[in-house]
Amino acid sequence: MGTATSGTDFKAVQTLEIGPERDGQRLDNALTALLKGVPKGHIYRLLRTGQVRVNGRRAKPDTRLAEGDRLRLPPVRTGLPERTGAPPEGLVERLHRAVIAEDRDFLVIDKPAGIASHGGSGVAFGAIELLRAARPKEHLELVHRLDRDTSGVLVLARSRRGLTGLQALIREGAVRKQYLCLMTGRLERAKFDVNAPLRKSVLAGGERMVRIDDDGKPALTFFRELERYRGASLVEATLGSGRTHQIRVHAAYAGHPVAGDPKYGDREANRRFRELGLKRLFLHATRFEFELGGRACSFSAPLPDDLRTVLDRLQP
Repeated sequence: MGTATSGTDFKAVQTLEIGPERDGQRLDNALTALLKGVPKGHIYRLLRTGQVRVNGRRAKPDTRLAEGDRLRLPPVRTGLPERTGAPPEGLVERLHRAVIAEDRDFLVIDKPAGIASHGGSGVAFGAIELLRAARPKEHLELVHRLDRDTSGVLVLARSRRGLTGLQALIREGAVRKQYLCLMTGRLERAKFDVNAPLRKSVLAGGERMVRIDDDGKPALTFFRELERYRGASLVEATLGSGRTHQIRVHAAYAGHPVAGDPKYGDREANRRFRELGLKRLFLHATRFEFELGGRACSFSAPLPDDLRTVLDRLQP
């Protein structure tokens, strides 16, 4: 009998034991997580016809699971392509070394640039898959995401309490997320904010694009200049909301795109920064803070060496 953790392709009847990470979770939500790729309509049909059982009994979608419950799942194909091969050992070890903090509820890493938060869209293995490979006996879930080219603090949940609790805080805007970015050009003010709604679209090839749009979702970013250089400024960006590509689009909207940004940046400025050794987006998640269950948590990651080297080569 296995343990109910993440998505699986069930070719025969399976009986899984509910672990602590799903204690208190609704049955339909648990099935959606376990059977990734299976349409929700099919999941509810399995429930209606009694093919899913909890402790040998039929169960309704809103049934709350408890640790130790036995969950019976019928044969079902997820429809997801099978990932072939194990992740490269070098990448697994790199992510394992990137851990900067952990407790009973959370695992925090300083994610390297170039590694996606999760696999998909041509990415075989993201940070979550690599960490699961490094820690096969643990249950890990992404709480939030960082763009592939963004380095810095990435928080994962080790318990359902941590996952649902922190996700609720993120929805409520009760989490403080700060980034360091190098913005091109000379800033007119040391402190300013951009309050402009963002709309996300997906291009034919699957590429995500975000633009300022009055019909988009509200988005607010606070910018504060920390150091001024010739033709650029090191800036602390604090999120008032969490939208895809928010800092990058707001920086470009303000007339000072993030250095090294191939999508929203300045092509000529990016060429100059490449000559100084900048090989990627100059954006780093430096701090993530929240309070949960009466406990204050603050995780931080220093500016990585590759970005610090670029600053050292810039003229004040």
